[in-house]
Amino acid sequence: MPIRIAIPDPTAASWLGLPLWLWVTLGAIALFGAFQAYYWIGYKLGEKLYDSRFGRRLPRAQIQRVERVVEKWGALAVYGCFWVPVLRHTLPWVAGVLRVSYPWYVVASALGCLTWVPVTSFALYSVIWGWLKIAASSPLTAGLILLAAVVAFVLWRRHRSTKKALAA
Repeated sequence: MPIRIAIPDPTAASWLGLPLWLWVTLGAIALFGAFQAYYWIGYKLGEKLYDSRFGRRLPRAQIQRVERVVEKWGALAVYGCFWVPVLRHTLPWVAGVLRVSYPWYVVASALGCLTWVPVTSFALYSVIWGWLKIAASSPLTAGLILLAAVVAFVLWRRHRSTKKALAA
């Protein structure tokens, strides 16, 4: 007798009793709040932020590249940073240090939250849901897919660290 696994309906998805769309909305609001906090931290601390323990974790050359992006593109860079992993974490406080126009910053960060959070949330949910569906019909195939993903990630990390070592 085959093992039956209940696959959740993606349109009726919920977590802790709340629908998925509500979690995505709460995530967008939380990210928007974090972006505002990062801006004001950068704004209030200014250049002192670069000398802090947090600022020392990033090479000064990387911060200067982010500064050039902000100076060139302004609020458009704030929107674009959502789609670039390193920029997403550094640009908000650099924008505060550089005193990017706050009204434009709010608009750009709100648009970024409204587009990036749903896209990534539903894409990740779709990948997980699809993998569960494959696992229900063929556990061996699902295991091979997971193993291939882990091997690809490990090889990518090794390649990246080798490339950094050669550049240094």
